[in-house]
Amino acid sequence: MNRAFAVLAAAAVACSIPSAAWAANDGKNRRVTVENLSSQSIYYLYASPTSAKTWEEDLLGSGTIPAGESKVANIDNGTNECQYDLKVVMADGKEFVQRNINVCAVSTWVVGDSGNSIR
Repeated sequence: MNRAFAVLAAAAVACSIPSAAWAANDGKNRRVTVENLSSQSIYYLYASPTSAKTWEEDLLGSGTIPAGESKVANIDNGTNECQYDLKVVMADGKEFVQRNINVCAVSTWVVGDSGNSIR
């Protein structure tokens, strides 16, 4: 019983330390906040290393980013790369793309009705 409690306590402490979960194995944060300031939902979010010839899987899965909301996307695919191309597809099918973005340095991607920007 004491051993089970110790294991649970250790797991709780490990889960409460956000810095370990936010950094890749090389210590670089590859998380980008996607801010949707448009009037429609973002249905798809893609991030692929600039060396890739195709887009990797949709980071939103079955989710969306509704208008006026934001989501933190984990861009780390385990390759320790920092240069990525980013793409969103809006509810109406319109696409916004940012090329050659250093996701180890950029923290926010703002998507609006008339365009998008990196901060």
